Amino acid sequence: MTELQVEKRQDIQLLTSEFLKVVQQAATAVYPWIGRGDKNKADGAATKMMRDAMGHIDMDARIVIGEGEMDEAPMLYIGERLGTGNGSSVDIAVDPVEGTTLVSKGQDNSLAVIAVAKQGTLLHAPDMYMEKIAVGTKAKGSINLNVSLTENMKSVALALGKDVSELTVMIQDRPRHDHLIKQVYDVGAKVRMFSDVDITGAISTAIDEEDVDLLVGTGGAPEGVIAAVALKCLGGDFQGRLVPENDEEFARCIKMGIADPLAVLTMDEIVKTDACFFVATGITNGSLLKGVRKKEDGKMFTHSFIATKNHSQFIEARH
Repeated sequence: MTELQVEKRQDIQLLTSEFLKVVQQAATAVYPWIGRGDKNKADGAATKMMRDAMGHIDMDARIVIGEGEMDEAPMLYIGERLGTGNGSSVDIAVDPVEGTTLVSKGQDNSLAVIAVAKQGTLLHAPDMYMEKIAVGTKAKGSINLNVSLTENMKSVALALGKDVSELTVMIQDRPRHDHLIKQVYDVGAKVRMFSDVDITGAISTAIDEEDVDLLVGTGGAPEGVIAAVALKCLGGDFQGRLVPENDEEFARCIKMGIADPLAVLTMDEIVKTDACFFVATGITNGSLLKGVRKKEDGKMFTHSFIATKNHSQFIEARH
């Protein structure tokens, strides 16, 4: 790595504290809408708070994954420029409320999340499905979306020094994943199902305390990019493959610069830099983060997670 590259990476890392404040503020803005049955107002509160906060940060930022196209999202739309125009030039992948339905129903595992990287280095993932597979540091290099889950489990188990029956595989509880769940059961391994928010599941593979060896399944492509940033920082591994469901979606991939929409994308193809970081704050309680809490004195407490290259930490704060 050249001296200039090191300087640039350090420059981007200086933004982590600013973006931590952004996700904290977004999570607290959603708090009044938890369990009130209106996911749009919850998402709107977080989106407005994030946009306002990011507008004051010294950076030249571009939204590459956000709330949608310009004509369907008035704020945090794809291509929107944010920041003062000074400082680092960065790409932003943002999900103001990951798990809007969870928030509206007062259920666990919703987050406010942002991934940031040097400008021009994040995949412009269209809003469609993506096949995903993720592992932590010890199993890096052992996954391949071109082979079956059974073969991947054998490879991951070998890398971890485990018997395949000792693996725990995280899979979203959806009928489309029944064939994956069957493969896990067939080798005697364990499934940990979840309802929503596969970003948390992907990160869990790289955190020893979570006891998850592998995440697999089909979910949103934008969330796949955000998860890939987090895992790149944590030293894990990730692969994705877009699943365009019709000719229109296939053409949209081409338009967004993806030459082969059906190709397996490695982590380094999704995130083409080490100059990146990930921040998240819990909105409702989850396996990774505690939700926003309000004390009798009116103070708000948040629980957040930051991942930069070779460093991660959990942060509890009072506001």
